[in-house]
This record gives sequence, structure tokens and C-alpha cells, in this order.
Amino acid sequence: MLNLADLSRTDLNLLVLFEAVLEERHVGRAAERLNLTSSAVSHGLGRLRRLLNDPLFLRTPKGVVPTARALELAAPIADVLAGVRNILSAAEPFDPATSTRRFTIGAPDGISAVLLAPLLAELAHVAPGIDIGIRQLLPAPNESAPERAWRGAFADLDDRLTDIAVIPTGHIPERFHVSGLYDEDFVVAMRAGHTFAAAPTLARYCELEHLVVSLGGDPHGFVDEALARLGRARRVALTVPNFMFALAILAATDLICALPRRFAAMHAARFGVESVDAPLELTRFRINAILPKVALMDAGVAWLLAILEQAPPPLSPTARSSAGI
Repeated sequence: MLNLADLSRTDLNLLVLFEAVLEERHVGRAAERLNLTSSAVSHGLGRLRRLLNDPLFLRTPKGVVPTARALELAAPIADVLAGVRNILSAAEPFDPATSTRRFTIGAPDGISAVLLAPLLAELAHVAPGIDIGIRQLLPAPNESAPERAWRGAFADLDDRLTDIAVIPTGHIPERFHVSGLYDEDFVVAMRAGHTFAAAPTLARYCELEHLVVSLGGDPHGFVDEALARLGRARRVALTVPNFMFALAILAATDLICALPRRFAAMHAARFGVESVDAPLELTRFRINAILPKVALMDAGVAWLLAILEQAPPPLSPTARSSAGI
């Protein structure tokens, strides 16, 4: 837009002035908006005309109209000003009460569905202008090494696609800060009234058809490994890509499924799904929030981490009873 020789003597305020005149279509109203005199705005427009080699705005009895060149410049100038405003906004001290930032959290849906309700309730109370985006994370298919299963989550953090990742593993590279949020285990979920709830034995568990949550459709999981250690096996009749979909399928079939305990306690009942303790020992997971250590220098991200550390609340006695604890 400007040649390199002109850039060093260009006042950024001239672009703000251009924006105001373009929107107001009137020099006087633009001057009031910018708290300037009309002559100062006219002088600034003169400087812009010389820099851009175009009249930019033509006078009419009712104000001014932009030239074709001014209309062409409107979008790039708006982009420049938006970028500068974002930079300056990020440099201001972070205040959750007035901030309008958007943060992105990466997590499997069985975790995000547990964290979101208390998180959004807290944001509504202390940070009503902050927005949240959720990026779905699942372990890499056919990857048994824990340090590699979540490499996609680590890559997202390195690429700044997510601000914080919340994943069920303790195998975290050294470059990341780790904050434990809660411990999770699994229950066996099924439609209300299913016969397994009355007699949740290991033999019956192995006889029934199972549903497995697997993004890539791989039917083999940690439950199968636990069964193999006991010399047992099961039939996986269906795989689905996320836990919420699993609840909908369980409600309408005789399939059973291992679901995270907190997730089931919070969401199963409204789908008409109940749960009981598994008849075999299943792996417990530590749910960790992770982020690059350097990201803690961002006051907003550090604040969001502190909010996540307050959630979720302990399982209520009612939820414990319904989950078979």
C-alpha cells in the first residue's frame, strides 16, 4: 500500500482517521468520533492523499463519498488495524472480568464433557466475556506406547492450536508443564433395566456384546488387555468415535460399554443409561492438564489453568450410588 521510503514517515493514526471517515462519510462526524477538530481531520486526509496518490474522499453537500481506490483499500486497512489492536490488547494486563479472549482446550469428549459444565458456570460468574473452543483429542490408533499415543496433543500445543490439553496420561515430555486435575476409572454402562445390572459377573460380562469408543474403529483396547490377563475375551460388536454417541447407542440396544465413571455419573441418566462397577480390575487414569512451560508466562492461560484446577467437583453421594460405587 505504501512504498518502503514512505513507511518510516507514516503515522498509524492516519489509518484510524481513514477508517473513521469511511464509516461516518462525514469529516465533521469523524472529527467528533476521534476527538479532533475538523481542520485536523482535513489536514490528515491531505497527508493520506499524498501518500496514497488518490483523492480518497470526494466532497458532496451531505458529506463525503469514497473513491474506488478508497473502497479497495478499506479491507486491507481494516486488517492492519485489527492486527495492531490485537497486539495491543494482548499486551494489556489480563483481567478476566473484562477480557474478551478466546481460549482453546484440547481433550477427549469423555473429559471435556466432565469439565465444561463447571468451567462455563465459573466463567459466567467471573469472566463473562471469555469464549472457549474445544478441540477433540483421541489417542493415535494402533499405538500402544503411552508416550506416543498422545503425540497429536503435544503437536497441537507446540503449534499453538490449543492453549491447554487435558489428557489421561502421565507420559508427558519435559518441555510441558503438568497439572493433575482428577483421577478417573471406568464403569460398565448399559440401558436402564438391562439384566447385567442385576448380576454383573465376569462370566456374564464376557458373554455379552460390547461397544467400544474408538476414533479409528480399532476394537481392541485396555479392557481386552485386562481380560487377556485373566485368560478371558469378549466380542466387540460395535465401535463408535466418541462417548456421547456411545450413550445414545447404549440407550437403544443391549450392548454394554466401559465408560469413564465421572462422565457416566454426569450424563448417563438423561440418556436412560445406568452403570455398575466392572467385574474385573481396570486401569485407573490420572487426568492431567498440560501446556508448554513458556505458556505460563501468558497471564490469561495461567488463569485458565487455575480455573481448570478447581474442576470438576467431587462425585456426589447420589452420583456415587448410581455409578455403583
